Amino acid sequence: MNLKSLAYFVTVAEELNISRAAEKLNMSQPPLSAQIKNLEYDLKTELFIRGKRQLTLTEAGQLLYRRAKEIINIADRAEEEILSMSSGLTGTISLGLVEGMDPDMIAKWFEGFISKYPKARLRIVDGNSDDIVEKLLSGIINLAVITVPYNQALLHSVNVGTESLSVLMSKEHPLALSDKKCLTIEDIAKEPLIVPRRKAMIDNIYRWFREIHKEPHIVCEVDNYLDAAALSSRSVGISIFPKSAHIPDDRIAIKDLTGATTDIEYHFVWRKGHPLPTLESTFVDYIIDISKAENP
Repeated sequence: MNLKSLAYFVTVAEELNISRAAEKLNMSQPPLSAQIKNLEYDLKTELFIRGKRQLTLTEAGQLLYRRAKEIINIADRAEEEILSMSSGLTGTISLGLVEGMDPDMIAKWFEGFISKYPKARLRIVDGNSDDIVEKLLSGIINLAVITVPYNQALLHSVNVGTESLSVLMSKEHPLALSDKKCLTIEDIAKEPLIVPRRKAMIDNIYRWFREIHKEPHIVCEVDNYLDAAALSSRSVGISIFPKSAHIPDDRIAIKDLTGATTDIEYHFVWRKGHPLPTLESTFVDYIIDISKAENP
């Protein structure tokens, strides 16, 4: 395998049609087909099931597609890093960002950073904390903002803030119509819940309910707060999400969820034992300085 053959394979896997893939790659069909057959020969397995009109990825093909995307991404980043070494602080900062956190925090960080380093670019990779950590440890990204808990033995970290949780519900829901400005775990004990799809978060929710000798009724786990808001507006359940995660929606009512143990803590993290490119190392120093200034 080499990068070129992997790039050809990825294009074919995405198009699932040799003709369209060849057109996209600006090459003719026969050499592209030969590249794929050679790759299958080298790997001693079929990567595609060949139908009359289109291709279908085999299980081995699906695995290679995921890994090939990672390899190509890492190679592209390596090229950017080497180029940045010779041309000053240029390149792209790939930052994993946990779904639901205040987007204005990242905007504020980058606004200040690009004022100092105008050639820098930012690529945000969204996901839940577990997904982001997996990408971090595999080298797809180098930096991330995640929620605790996580394996601190593997990652350097800086605490960049805490945030309270909110409850999202339909405006017609009895809790929305009540006079209470804030809700407690007791208030939502009997409600169907829509929660972030992260094991650590779900474990916390079970812990909160055990403290009041109840069992949570979780009906849906989601990554995206937009999905949570839409489901809540349709009275599928009520959503528990970070306070800054909601969007304006006339169908939604939002109330704070109170309790000393229900706040979320955000950490800016990067891998231990893996030196960072100059640009990202500079960004880490910048975030550390901001954190010290805000939390002296």
